[in-house]
Amino acid sequence: MTINENEGTTPTGLMKRNQAYPIRRQIVFIIGMGLLLAVLILATVILKYERDYTDKIHPGVSVAGVDLSGMTLGQAVVNLNANLTYERFGQLHFSNGQDNWVYTPEGLGFSYNPVEVANEAFAIGRGKDTLVNLGEQLKARNEGIDITPGIVYDQAKAYAVIQGLAAQTNIALVEPSISLDKTKVNVIAGQAGRTVDVLATLRNIEPFLLLQQSGNVPIVIREQTPVSVNVEDTAQLAESILSQPFTINPADPSAGQGPWTIEPEALASLLTIEQKEVEGNRSYTLTVNRAALVAYITSIAPGLQKEPVNARMMFNDDTRQLELIASAVVGTSVDIEQSVDSVLGKIQGGEHQANLVMQTVDPAVKDTSQATELGITELVAETTSYFYGSDAARVQNIRTAAASFHGVMVGPGEVFSMAEYLTDISLDNGYAEAPIIVGDQTVDGVGGGICQVSTTVFRNAFYGGFPIVERHPHAYRVGYYEQQSNGWVDNNLAGLDATVYVPLVDFKFRNDTPYWLLMETYPTNNSLTWKFYSTGVGREVDWWTTGITNVITPPDPIYREDPTLPSGTIKQVDWAVNGASVEVYRTVKVNGEITLQDTIRTTYVAWPAGFTYGPGTEIP
Repeated sequence: MTINENEGTTPTGLMKRNQAYPIRRQIVFIIGMGLLLAVLILATVILKYERDYTDKIHPGVSVAGVDLSGMTLGQAVVNLNANLTYERFGQLHFSNGQDNWVYTPEGLGFSYNPVEVANEAFAIGRGKDTLVNLGEQLKARNEGIDITPGIVYDQAKAYAVIQGLAAQTNIALVEPSISLDKTKVNVIAGQAGRTVDVLATLRNIEPFLLLQQSGNVPIVIREQTPVSVNVEDTAQLAESILSQPFTINPADPSAGQGPWTIEPEALASLLTIEQKEVEGNRSYTLTVNRAALVAYITSIAPGLQKEPVNARMMFNDDTRQLELIASAVVGTSVDIEQSVDSVLGKIQGGEHQANLVMQTVDPAVKDTSQATELGITELVAETTSYFYGSDAARVQNIRTAAASFHGVMVGPGEVFSMAEYLTDISLDNGYAEAPIIVGDQTVDGVGGGICQVSTTVFRNAFYGGFPIVERHPHAYRVGYYEQQSNGWVDNNLAGLDATVYVPLVDFKFRNDTPYWLLMETYPTNNSLTWKFYSTGVGREVDWWTTGITNVITPPDPIYREDPTLPSGTIKQVDWAVNGASVEVYRTVKVNGEITLQDTIRTTYVAWPAGFTYGPGTEIP
């Protein structure tokens, strides 16, 4: 018989093992039942806990230290409204150093949202995974969970508040200045300015609101200092200038002109106060309107001006040199710029008067001027007119007037005017009474016969090819102006007369050459010769006339009473002359090319015979 070495195979071993199995099963069963019971108990507890807090906040949950355990949402909101008081009772203090203001956080746009934070507290321990929910519940119960409430910050409201504080705090910077109100000088003293930096102050509020603290909020103020400017000196100068009129005196008091006074009101209009800045330094300066002062002094200058007078010369045909017959006269005029400088200096120095500054004006033709430098080298035009039968008075007037032009110089491009050189027509200047045309009659007047002189120079300019600028014919044909050298009338000379009656009627022509022109006049008892000396430019002058046309018979004679004549006396003073028209044409050529064409048109009126008679005389 084989014996098994395994103990368990023995009957005795089997019996021992079979006895141990029931005990183990019992133990396992007991443990399992205990665990099951524990789970059942735990589940019961959890279920009961969940039922108790289905609509309540779990224990241990708080908001900003306010315990919300076991509260419904509504109770929590009420409780939070009652306990979160910072927005209503917090105090934020503002000061600008003079004024103080206190605002609640609510007034600055700060507020809570109790409904939102109550919902956040209610969500602790629910709405997530079971284990997460359980963990949050246990943590709240054992350690507590405190929630920081969310806040609402309406920055626009705070911005508006700071702007309001700025409006009460800001002070405008005022720079010192001076201004003129007519003759009154206004001085404005400088004033420091200050401005609230709204954005910087707004940033200073935010830490208090975030930490929900009360305290003093710094207002950020930017100081502005006015520029240091001395305005008093300029103001005093302006007041001194406008305290009395300013007087401009002539350089020569014996000149019979001036003084000229600028009243304070007008003087004030010339002044300007300007602010200048040089290298960061500002100052006020008083300036005078120079342009206006130039215009003012220019307006008074003509009355003080003494025109220079060219030397008068004769051309020696043998030596071809100039001979002095009347010395030049140096002129004087107001030196506008220096006079303005003088006045400006006196005004800006606070003085009240200044003298004009004069300057000498040299004539163009001096006593030492030479023929070659003036371009006077030859005779370029010569004309003689005749006046046979003129009485002594008429001849005297012709000689006197002709002497006014002897030796006169006409510059290149210059317009010659008889009125400029003709001496004052008066008995004191050597003129006599002779017949002149006045209105519709011929009467005796001082200077009768001067038109012989104007007619002669007109013809010389016409024949010489010079442009005629101004020419006036006589009212009717006068025989003197159409005489030939033999004394007979040449009808071809009709329309080549010129009258002058200063200052209303003048004769002018232009020296259109680049050379000076010298005039010489040579009167006799029955003729007047006029010469032009210059440098010829190769002119050829052709002229022709239509002759007398449109002849009109004179009207009936005119009789006028003359109380100086005896009764029964009749005296003829005018002779009848036919009216007529005439045109004279001229062509001027230089080197074969036409440089000038013109027409001299004249219409003579029919002139009646004129008679005077003594009182009581029977008129035919």
